[in-house]
Amino acid sequence: MLKKISVEQLTVGMHLKEFCGSWMDHPFWRTGFVIADSKDIANIRASSVREVWIDCAKGLDVASGVAAVSEAESDAQVEAEIQQDLRAHRDVAPTSTAEEIARATKICHQAKRAVISMFEEARMGKAVDTGGAQKLVEEITDSVSRNPGALISLARLKTADDYTYMHSVAVCAMMVALGKQLGLDENQTRQAGIAGLMHDLGKAAMPMDVLNKPGKLTEAEFNIIKTHPEEGYKLLLTGTDVDPMVLDVCLHHHEKVDGSGYPKGLKDQEISLFAKMGAVCDVYDAITSNRPYKAGWDPAESLRRMAEWAKGHFDMKVFQAFVKSLGIYPIGSLVQLSSGRLGVVVEQTGKSLTTPTVKVFFSTKSNMRIIPEVIDLSRPGVTEKIVSREDPAKWRFNDLNELWSGIVS
Repeated sequence: MLKKISVEQLTVGMHLKEFCGSWMDHPFWRTGFVIADSKDIANIRASSVREVWIDCAKGLDVASGVAAVSEAESDAQVEAEIQQDLRAHRDVAPTSTAEEIARATKICHQAKRAVISMFEEARMGKAVDTGGAQKLVEEITDSVSRNPGALISLARLKTADDYTYMHSVAVCAMMVALGKQLGLDENQTRQAGIAGLMHDLGKAAMPMDVLNKPGKLTEAEFNIIKTHPEEGYKLLLTGTDVDPMVLDVCLHHHEKVDGSGYPKGLKDQEISLFAKMGAVCDVYDAITSNRPYKAGWDPAESLRRMAEWAKGHFDMKVFQAFVKSLGIYPIGSLVQLSSGRLGVVVEQTGKSLTTPTVKVFFSTKSNMRIIPEVIDLSRPGVTEKIVSREDPAKWRFNDLNELWSGIVS
């Protein structure tokens, strides 16, 4: 019997099936476990969640004579009620990057915690729970729907120590944005997001000294890392109801259209659309992120270099859609305007890939900082335009991320 109860009725030994409320409102990244510690109950009660579903067939029931809030006969009935509640509280109304940053920051924080837990459980040999991941992906999808660039750009700001975990979050968000750009349906887009979140799960099976090595890998070490797609595929098979797309992206996101990728050396039509999507998203986040052995490249410069590699590495249709989803000058790109002023891209306008909103803050004519000014290059009457990408390393600006995000590091 499945019962919905108040969090005040929770006791150690109950099987927690589902929380009633947003994934962001409770302290666990997944459900479907027996409560073994009273501290977990205290954490649930301290959250904004007021009701939960328990499975009396797998754990303790409420005390005799105590009434539950409601009862259900099947998992489907519970899931339908949960989805109805989530739909009623979903917010996908468009917002500016500045408005979405605060919400996306919270999602990134919670997502990092969830991915760390997922990797730790995989290392301990526990079955992979893609059902728990689905709730996280729904939060990320809603953020991308409100503003495609905010969470993707925030996830790029990961530290070298966070890379393995936040890389999964970033690729998830980009897969969702790319899926929307390619016109995938809602279910396909959600599964693409789960695939992005799970694509590097095999790194949980890699030796930590190799995975976190602060310098360039030796050939032998790289050969070890190259086994992570197959190891991830094996780990995913330990779970239940894992979508074939998720398995496919995990195994084939390092394949290249010219056949020079791994692990199978597949060529063009042999690689699925979703694995091709994974390849583009994986590479972009890797080259724009700070790593122990190198600083990340500027977003616009990264797209330029990827365009040079595209013929042999990426599917052109997928890559072009990816560029449209981010913009030619993604958020955080340093650009020079026709006036000689430098600025950082803070928003895509949706009107043209070449006319984003830019926050100018430096004059190359006077070689000095100026009072920051936000300019929407797509607005009528604005005569300035972008004339070049600029290399942040050349100008040695240390506050570019703060300028576009408003977050002081």
